[in-house]
Amino acid sequence: MKFSEQWLRELVNPAIDSDALVAQITMAGLEVDEVVPVAGKFSGVVVGEILSAEPHPNADKLQVCKVSDGHEEFQVVCGAPNARAGLKTSFAKVGAVLPGDFKIKKAKLRQVESFGMLCAEDELGLSEDHGGIMELAADAPVGHCLRDYLGLNDQIVDVDLTPNRGDCLSITGLAREVGVLNKAKVRFVDAEPVEARIKDAFPVEVEDKAGCPRYVGRVIRGIDAGVQSPLWMVEKLRRAGIRSIDPVVDVTNYVMIELGQPMHAFDLNQLHGNIVVRPAGAREKLTLLDGQEVELTEGTLLIADEKGPLAMAGVMGGEHSGVTAETRDIFLESAFFAPLAIAGRARSYGLHTDSSHRFERGVDWQLQRKAIERATALLLEIVGGQPGPVTEVKSAEHLPAAATVRLRHARVNQLLAFEMPAIEIEEILERLGMRLSQVETGVWDVAVPSYRFDIDIEVDLIEELARVYGYNNLPVKTPTAELPFTPHQESRVETRQMRRHLIALGYQEAITYSFIEAGLQKQFDDQYEGVALANPISAEMAVMRTSLWPGLAKALQYNQNRQQDRVRLFETGQRFLTQDAELVQENVIAGLIAGSREPEGWTTGKAQKVDFYDLKGHVESLLSLGGAAEQFSFRAASHGALHPGQSAAIERDGKVIGYMGALHPSLVKSLDLDAPVFLFEISLEEVARGRLPRFSELSKFPESRRDLALIVDEKIAFEDLRQVAQKEGGEYLKSVRLFDVYQGQGIEAGRKSLAVGLTWQHPSRTLNDEEINGTIQAVVAALKSEFGATLRE
Repeated sequence: MKFSEQWLRELVNPAIDSDALVAQITMAGLEVDEVVPVAGKFSGVVVGEILSAEPHPNADKLQVCKVSDGHEEFQVVCGAPNARAGLKTSFAKVGAVLPGDFKIKKAKLRQVESFGMLCAEDELGLSEDHGGIMELAADAPVGHCLRDYLGLNDQIVDVDLTPNRGDCLSITGLAREVGVLNKAKVRFVDAEPVEARIKDAFPVEVEDKAGCPRYVGRVIRGIDAGVQSPLWMVEKLRRAGIRSIDPVVDVTNYVMIELGQPMHAFDLNQLHGNIVVRPAGAREKLTLLDGQEVELTEGTLLIADEKGPLAMAGVMGGEHSGVTAETRDIFLESAFFAPLAIAGRARSYGLHTDSSHRFERGVDWQLQRKAIERATALLLEIVGGQPGPVTEVKSAEHLPAAATVRLRHARVNQLLAFEMPAIEIEEILERLGMRLSQVETGVWDVAVPSYRFDIDIEVDLIEELARVYGYNNLPVKTPTAELPFTPHQESRVETRQMRRHLIALGYQEAITYSFIEAGLQKQFDDQYEGVALANPISAEMAVMRTSLWPGLAKALQYNQNRQQDRVRLFETGQRFLTQDAELVQENVIAGLIAGSREPEGWTTGKAQKVDFYDLKGHVESLLSLGGAAEQFSFRAASHGALHPGQSAAIERDGKVIGYMGALHPSLVKSLDLDAPVFLFEISLEEVARGRLPRFSELSKFPESRRDLALIVDEKIAFEDLRQVAQKEGGEYLKSVRLFDVYQGQGIEAGRKSLAVGLTWQHPSRTLNDEEINGTIQAVVAALKSEFGATLRE
């Protein structure tokens, strides 16, 4: 927000210079971005009056003007189109110095002498306007120093306010802050009620009471909208970054900057029926004051009459009902719109206005009547007219509740790290406009004023105390705190350990978006439907992922499109599932491999592509980190994203904890990937859950191994055979390993030969052949009974 230092000092004038004031405001949390002079550096410029303006004898676009400075008359050649007799303007006399150290000298233009210069605003550094020479008020004192007349020994201060400090989006709010910081008296704006002179009132109906809990309006008849706004108002608006338009609009803008209440004025004769505050319907349109026609989004809060929309509430008025120079009767509105009803609306239409900026952050919900009284008084002074009574429509249940926050002295001292006297606490808060009532010694109930939307809890009040007391005045102390060591659970595998393990296997960690395209989501998961986002960044990020695979597959696609033919990626993150109408967030670890098995090199020979068992080996090594590898198993299972013949479910104690396998050919084709591609995804919690390491004495006795060649049905999985063999092999059976699979000549069709090695070892003696043979017979008998297995001859 931009403001004039001179205007601010009209309300509060502490005994500090401009630099100290700016530093003080910044240290109070209202960061000053820029301080610039109101005008450029110039001297010798006075208020001049053009007595006559005649065409130049030798130039069509020049005029020869006779200009008075109140004492003498001067001949000045001027090319401005608005130079005319009777106009009072800025006159730089011979010897004057303009911005840029430009000195005015006697000159001759097209054989006609010129003694001075009539100046445009940009030539004096007032603005960028070069449409003509300055036009001053008719009562401007001729010969008076222009700097003194316009009060140009002033600065424009640009304050960058955080969104929570909407109360400072006005001169009154800033003056209140400066007054508190300096313990100085603030001359708050007086807004006495204006007595109604006519009984005219325009009916108002509020349909959306939650969006507009308070609407205040007033009819004013018989105004003269064609008069000029007073110079003092135009200048104050200009220094606040607002261009003067007409006296009615200028007054509403002035009150907005002065008090912080956005207002709007309608041409009363363009209104029909009554004012209705309602949400927009389907396909309604409105032409705004800037001439832009917008199709209104359904639900946008509107000010309308019986014929249709008049204004976008809290954003911008409509062109049709706007005030013009011909307007004689107006309807003045001052409303409180709930921040949530306005937030984001302006940006959705590509707009950002001073009104929306304030309403989004919260306007004082008790300010509307004061603002309309202040605006009425200014309008009567400038454009005249007959005011009617104030009409107010209010929904008390939807207005913000006055907040009361309990404050403890002990908590203040604890957080600020020093003993702040109770009397100073009370003084600071009362100067901030809060009312305190003491509950007990050292405890207050603090009533928060209606303009402070940012104070809800005790620490908000303590922050205010620190801010006003001065951050630089707070003691510097080194914080002390106990830092207990976090216990490390040896039974858990940390995620960083999993990451290091996969990196050692040649993987690279990827981080992909949690939002993916809805069509891609359906291709990868036919079991869960992705949760749709209410406001997606783009169509490619419309739903929450139910698997990490789509993101990894897109990352593979990106890499392969850039000639990376050997890719190994993994990711840890959340997937989002809907179960029993509730959103469940599950942490998983997923990986992907594609391309050659080994990096390119002169010793590797012909590059071989990765296969299912490369991935299975990686997964098995990952699952073994917790020391409970025997609890995991792999079973053939189908998954919508995996190849029907190359997919498996990963189980732990009979419960499915993930899937792995080759990417489905249809997905390989649709993503234009180079096959083959293999993926895994496992519950992170199950990988992390291990068991405590436990020492087992090493046996010094030799192992005994027996190899069996078993013929079984080709559909039987080795894992099923292993579990039976492990069970029947006794407590000394150390391992059951598959070392060969054969199908072909000598093996009946539909069957296969599995070569299995069984190893035994006793901790305290050597096992003899009779013991091993007896166990082998028990294993073979069990396999024959369970699976119809026979020994291969």
